Amino acid sequence: MAESLRDQLLKSGLVKEIREEKRTSSPPPQKQGGASGQPYAGKNPRHGGKPQGGRPGKGPGPKPQGGQRPPRKDGEIDLAKAYAIRAQTEASERKKAEAEAAEQARLRKEKKNKVEALLKDKALNLAEADHVRHFPYGEKIRRVHVDAVQLAAINAGELGVVQQNGRYLVVSKVVVDELRGIAPEFIALMVDPDAKSESDDGVPDDLMW
Repeated sequence: MAESLRDQLLKSGLVKEIREEKRTSSPPPQKQGGASGQPYAGKNPRHGGKPQGGRPGKGPGPKPQGGQRPPRKDGEIDLAKAYAIRAQTEASERKKAEAEAAEQARLRKEKKNKVEALLKDKALNLAEADHVRHFPYGEKIRRVHVDAVQLAAINAGELGVVQQNGRYLVVSKVVVDELRGIAPEFIALMVDPDAKSESDDGVPDDLMW
């Protein structure tokens, strides 16, 4: 039986050479992801062919800048802000009241110093005075000891009586006039010779008890 063409070729060695040429000439199989070896930028096979990354338009929106809360739609004032405004107002009023009190204290001290300087060595009180002159002052009846000459001078409006630290000093009319421009509230007695001789309460100015 005649040999087939395949058997004849195998024996001659031609078939083997042809197979080896095909094996060496065929290109190697390419890896997934392209010839460059870089990962495929399209679909991710591990995620079911979906592109990597979050979905567009999904997820939390942008947060407000600075961490501030959005404004209240109902217009209600924030309680913390209201308390802060109230505390600031009270502190301002307290500071203003303290400043006014300090200014009043300063003015009182300044007035007191001026009165003391004016009345220094101006008192005419006599240790041997044997007369008493009564007069209303501070809603009460006060008195000062004088002699007969001083009593007549007081009733004539030539001398006056002023109050200093709870004491009543007999002084000249000039001193009384100067004190009137500084602190008239310290003038306890100054008779006006042109006025009627009796006070509004019906008690004579020169009454001696």
